[in-house]
Amino acid sequence: MKFKRMWIAVPAALALALTACSGGTSSNTAASGETAGDSTRLIKAWSGEPQNPLIPANTNEVNGAKIINQVMAGLVYYDLTGKTKMDVAESITSDDDTLWTVKLQKDRKFSDGTPVKAHNFVDAWKMGAKEAMLSASFYADIEGADDEGNGDLTGLNVVDDYTFTIKLKQPVSDWPDRMGYAAYFPLADSTLTDPEAGGEKPVGNGPYMLESWTHQVGAKLLPNPHYVGDNKPKNNGIDLVFYTSLDAAYQDLSANNLDILDAIPDSAFTSYMQDLQNRGLNQPSAVFQAFTIGGLDHFTGEEGKLRRQAISMAINREEITEAIFAGTRTPAKDFTSPVVDGFNDKIPGNEVLKYNPEKAKELWAKADAISPWSGSFKIAYKSDGGHQAWVDAVANQLKNTLGIDAGGNPYADFKSFRSDVTKRLITTAFRAGWQADYPGQYNFLAPLYGTGGSANDGDYSNPEVDALLKQVFAGSHEDSIKTLEKIQQILFTELPSIPLWYANTTSGWSANVENVKFKWDGVPDYVNITVK
Repeated sequence: MKFKRMWIAVPAALALALTACSGGTSSNTAASGETAGDSTRLIKAWSGEPQNPLIPANTNEVNGAKIINQVMAGLVYYDLTGKTKMDVAESITSDDDTLWTVKLQKDRKFSDGTPVKAHNFVDAWKMGAKEAMLSASFYADIEGADDEGNGDLTGLNVVDDYTFTIKLKQPVSDWPDRMGYAAYFPLADSTLTDPEAGGEKPVGNGPYMLESWTHQVGAKLLPNPHYVGDNKPKNNGIDLVFYTSLDAAYQDLSANNLDILDAIPDSAFTSYMQDLQNRGLNQPSAVFQAFTIGGLDHFTGEEGKLRRQAISMAINREEITEAIFAGTRTPAKDFTSPVVDGFNDKIPGNEVLKYNPEKAKELWAKADAISPWSGSFKIAYKSDGGHQAWVDAVANQLKNTLGIDAGGNPYADFKSFRSDVTKRLITTAFRAGWQADYPGQYNFLAPLYGTGGSANDGDYSNPEVDALLKQVFAGSHEDSIKTLEKIQQILFTELPSIPLWYANTTSGWSANVENVKFKWDGVPDYVNITVK
């Protein structure tokens, strides 16, 4: 017998009652919606210039996400540990994991005071698919979309103002768990009418609203007076400061001129806890780091497969994570993350991630027998993100082991780097990282390695991988894990990207704030930070 799958929101009154029974709150924590400390001061937090206008389905990088995820709210959200909780949705139900019915809370509004209705979700998703936005691949399971998520989403239907249905091409058992990602956020009527204006000044339904966005300088987020969800801000707002140097941001943090820095520069790894008087954190998060090698000369066919494996085995990940990152990174054993369900550090084929200089030389020589190597091997990266040290270290190891010229290809800032990646203008390997959109191994694989995936920046395509991705949710949970491991076995052979390490959340905060915590994905829990 197949049980009906149902995700239902806990009524706000009941949630408050349960909280009241738990023994009260500490004296230094503001009540929901109140502001602790100086009520006129915003929390100053580190960030950078977003790549694109702020349309959720076209925002798939961290700087834009820092704004989008605060000014928008989806059907569900993820708590500190990654557990799925109802947000705008009152319930998401299905009898067969294929036809899903979504009922919305009726008290949710956008920051302009207009109600959040079913068509705001349906029309937003349809826009993302029709216009082939960067995250369109997240719609690929919906009827009407092609394999890359583009087209007319005929599987979406508005039933009434607060109900809509989603017809999938095949059963997807974890569908509700995906609904907290930005691609599934709603758009206000004004943005649906004028996306250009909405991208520059989003009208959102989240805990904050965008007060201002000064390009290349910063963005100010203020509490949304119409927000009534679980994540009501306990501060007066967030002042996102766009830095072009991580070291400069750290200097400001050390001087208490910056409140939140969620990426400690490598120059401070061994000293930041002491420098900040223990106002810092080093905890595992759902972040995977690598570098991608697209279809460059010498990196296609059998020759390319041999060279990719040789490069991977020429990298001493243990040495780099200890010498440069001081234990704030863990050498990769797969393409996902140890913090998500189903992680396995012994998948067959992952020996290609182990340092083996002799085997690397042997593989490189076999590739040379097919076509002699020429030129140099470069890795592009953004200079404002603290990547130079590890890129230089990897390049030196490749020089020493493979006897080739190797080095970095730095970009001045994140925006210009991502722009060239997206436009396919990079002619070298390039730094890649993935911060999970929702807690699940599938999210580490489908967007990056499925044909046409939203983050498949190396344009990798393998029909066998695509077929297995479609089978992931066809059976039991255990079957899903086995299918995901089969996909990784293929990736270990072809190495569309070279896994490097899992990144911990290394962060710090000033003496001017308290109640600082970081979520499962390494993002600050902005709404609960308070000013002293």
